[in-house]
Amino acid sequence: MLDSKKTALFGASLFALSTAAFAQTQTMDLPQASSAWFTAGQSHIEAMLARQAKTGKAKNVILLVADGNGVGTNYALRLFDGQQKGMLGEENVLPYETTDWWAALVKTYNINAQTPDSAPTAGAMNTGVKQRFNLINLNENGIHGDCATVEGNELTTFGEIVTGMEKSVGVVSTARITHATPAATYAKTADRNWEDSVPEGCTAQKDIAAQLIDAIEAGTFDLAMGGGRRHFAPEGVTTEEGNAGRRKDGVNLIEKAKDMGVQYAWNTETFGQLGNDAPVLALFNDSHMEYEADRADEDEPSLADLTRRAIEFLSQNENGYFLEIEAGRVDHANHDGNAARVLRDGVAFAEAVALADELTDDEDTLIIVTADHEHAIAFNGYCGRGSDILGLCYDVAKEGDKHSDEPLLADDGKPYTVIGYLNGVGSVLKQIDGGNDYSGARPDVTQEDATDLDYVQQALIPKSSETHSGEDVMVYAKGPWAHLFDGTIEQNVIFHVMHHAVTAD
Repeated sequence: MLDSKKTALFGASLFALSTAAFAQTQTMDLPQASSAWFTAGQSHIEAMLARQAKTGKAKNVILLVADGNGVGTNYALRLFDGQQKGMLGEENVLPYETTDWWAALVKTYNINAQTPDSAPTAGAMNTGVKQRFNLINLNENGIHGDCATVEGNELTTFGEIVTGMEKSVGVVSTARITHATPAATYAKTADRNWEDSVPEGCTAQKDIAAQLIDAIEAGTFDLAMGGGRRHFAPEGVTTEEGNAGRRKDGVNLIEKAKDMGVQYAWNTETFGQLGNDAPVLALFNDSHMEYEADRADEDEPSLADLTRRAIEFLSQNENGYFLEIEAGRVDHANHDGNAARVLRDGVAFAEAVALADELTDDEDTLIIVTADHEHAIAFNGYCGRGSDILGLCYDVAKEGDKHSDEPLLADDGKPYTVIGYLNGVGSVLKQIDGGNDYSGARPDVTQEDATDLDYVQQALIPKSSETHSGEDVMVYAKGPWAHLFDGTIEQNVIFHVMHHAVTAD
């Protein structure tokens, strides 16, 4: 016998299927019914009608964050990924954009900032409350740079909560593991930049790297893999890459971790030697890991490699795990105005999402894909379909579906690229004699220029580093309680969905 809940779901499925069949018969006589666009639209509706919410308890939660991959950046990624596959690009579907994922828009502002910073946005996802600009996991009484406001204002993280449920916790990032987004899984600090030291006289908190080692020692953290080796090694100590450590307290946190029985890796060889019998600390670069476009020349695993190893390691815990995975360098390339590296790191992130989905079961694992914020990226028009997302904007053709062979020209008589930035190092305005006056004409650009890996997109406002923007980002999810992501939500709601999923009856 079916219980009442299952009977209701069964009836709803039958109703959905019968409704879809009726709608299909009603549209068969329309003149557009034979169009591939029309039939694809019908198929999409049928897939949505057949979708069922999962309401069991989540054993595992995986939060994947592509830093800086807002709606606009994700649009560029979709086209780039598709064009790399031989498509025109616009029709491409990223792994997390299929109909078996639920989705919502996310508002990313901080308590005191219209344009958000990665530290409080990541903190909101890890604690359930919005936070102040440049702070990590302190409540609204925390003040940036004021160590005295730390004590008594610390927030409990999702990782700490699930540790109490005897789950394992891990973080993976292509940025420094002490950087804002990964640090939000374990650290509490009045300044996101206190990665290896705190101001003199500050006794209310330790630096971020020290907090990670303390968390591993306390058993509240099991795996951390990324960059940032320099923040764990003291001044006067040469790291494996031949550079100097930065810690002023003389403490070698890498050696301390080893003495605690922690497994340590720093390149692909030692990464491949990691076992399953002890906590993991892997630091593959003194600063951030390399961009995906440059990784082949370095001794570093890919984000997908890190994702696979983290899931395999954490899955040993029969009680489950929480894992945060960050593609941190999408953000950095946006700051540099270098869209070519943005999108290559974005593809690496999409591959990591697909792998995480493949390695887990939707019945017991909630997977969430999102970004912490967007950038001041912009898109020009009116480009014909298939215009290289990294190249020039070509005119719309009168026949067929692909763009014409003629690039569109601006009123200055010069072509322009599809992608631009509102501000950044690619500003068309140049400083005059080192003063406060700027002027200049927009330089010419060719398709060859624009599609070069090192090309910096043209921008308007001159800035040494392009800024974030306050636009919404997307959240996509599948697995237990993923259907709670709907409409437009505050960013801190992501925590509450994760918490409900692991505590549901």
